[in-house]
Amino acid sequence: MGPLPKIKISKGRRNRRRAHHAIGAPKLVSCARCNEKTLPHRVCPHCGSYMGRLQVIDVEEEEA
Repeated sequence: MGPLPKIKISKGRRNRRRAHHAIGAPKLVSCARCNEKTLPHRVCPHCGSYMGRLQVIDVEEEEA
């Protein structure tokens, strides 16, 4: 027989504990090179730079 709780946890206490479990919107930062919004700590998909100083990937410009 495993350990059991001595008293019941009320619904209010349980729900207050879970108040921080919701998933929020992703945080976006502007690229230092092209000022497009990207996820932090990732290569910019628009200009291919990382932290504004490295050209990590080659991004081809779309022709209009």
